Amino acid sequence: MTAIHLATADTETDLLLREDAGGVATLTLNRPDQYNALSSALLAALQSAVHGLADDNSIRVVVIAGAGKAFCAGHDLKEIHEHADPAFAKDVFERCRQLMTALTRLPQPVIARVHGPAYAAGCQLVAQCDLAVAAAEARFATSGVNYGVFCSTPGVPLARNVSRKRAMEMLLTGEPIDAATALAWGLINRVVPPDRLDAEVQALARSILAKSCAVIAAGKKLFYEQINDSLDQAYRVATAAMVSNVRTEDGKEGIAAFVEKRKPRWKGK
Repeated sequence: MTAIHLATADTETDLLLREDAGGVATLTLNRPDQYNALSSALLAALQSAVHGLADDNSIRVVVIAGAGKAFCAGHDLKEIHEHADPAFAKDVFERCRQLMTALTRLPQPVIARVHGPAYAAGCQLVAQCDLAVAAAEARFATSGVNYGVFCSTPGVPLARNVSRKRAMEMLLTGEPIDAATALAWGLINRVVPPDRLDAEVQALARSILAKSCAVIAAGKKLFYEQINDSLDQAYRVATAAMVSNVRTEDGKEGIAAFVEKRKPRWKGK
């Protein structure tokens, strides 16, 4: 197990912690006193970490977590307020956009490990991850409207996770929903007691680790390519992917293992 600390030159503490274990990299937002608000520096650290993970063949699953009492309270509004130059806010939101799209392009599946509040851009981060496991105490909100800032960018992945009416309710009211509601609405995958959160995240990761990494990476790529296509085009893209998949070494091995009633021996591991 290794621990990698990512920090910027103007900070005394590490903004983002990375811990690798058994093919799983856990990135922990580490601004607990600020409820892990996404400052410009923290966004830069996340961008750097995600970029590095894309080419790290030793990592099969990525987990995003938060230190302290919150998962993530959203953008650092105090920092934005202190910078009067509109270019600063533009840079922050552009960094956030690049990070969110990079998560979908990362070949490894990304799991959000959520405890406490996940508000505004924090809720956006949960919605943008491929999977999400939450403690029963977690809360989710697109709360910007309460502060005069409509959560336009959090609304992008939110509307791709939950129904239109439910997304609009969250965006228009800014009111938080509990973990059980988030599960029922489709924002997260699982809800567990706080003391079971890590075990549930690891169980989900282990299930993914048991599969072919090449198949997982190709499948994730295809999923995001087709998700916003028309039905006809989505089927065309998905059909081509299936044809390609069954011709790969792992595709052939998986089918052979099924026929022969044995466990597959993945070549891509």
